[in-house]
Amino acid sequence: MTVEPAATRLRHQVPLVAWLVLVWMLLWGTWSWANLLSGLLVALTVLTLLPLPHVVGGARVRPLPLLVFLGHFVVDLFASGAEVAWQAVRPGGVHRTAIVQVQLRADSDLILTMVAEATSLVPGSLVLDLDREQRVMTLHLLPVRDHDEVERKKAHVLVVERRLVQAFGSAADLAALDGHRRDEVPAS
Repeated sequence: MTVEPAATRLRHQVPLVAWLVLVWMLLWGTWSWANLLSGLLVALTVLTLLPLPHVVGGARVRPLPLLVFLGHFVVDLFASGAEVAWQAVRPGGVHRTAIVQVQLRADSDLILTMVAEATSLVPGSLVLDLDREQRVMTLHLLPVRDHDEVERKKAHVLVVERRLVQAFGSAADLAALDGHRRDEVPAS
């Protein structure tokens, strides 16, 4: 086991401390120096007693692909929300649902988690399981009309994965996606 330098540890901890202090302040509902200092004390205590492993893998934030992802995500939220709402209120309700598995290509814990969260947040899809070792996500989809729609929704999960890798992925994640893209293209 290697011991990381204090500067590296601090660089990883500062955003987490800031986030925990912000949550503490929001829980109290008022800004005061006492709340700020007590939040800082609670954050440092939590991080000391319950240390989290660092997310490794060289993730970077790329602003333009992040904006592309967020734009598509918001559109997906509204379109899927409207579709699910219509299924809920229309006569006859939901006719068909499906449980499917999607083979993901990224191998980063961070990217896999973000794909699962982004997929679950969109109405009409719920992640039931994520097999980390095999990189297989099991989803419940609602509504589905036919097999072609199931395939479109499975392909959409891979599009979400691609957008997230382009926005946050490491060079290795991007290379893995490009490698899979070459494998999917038939030779002429």
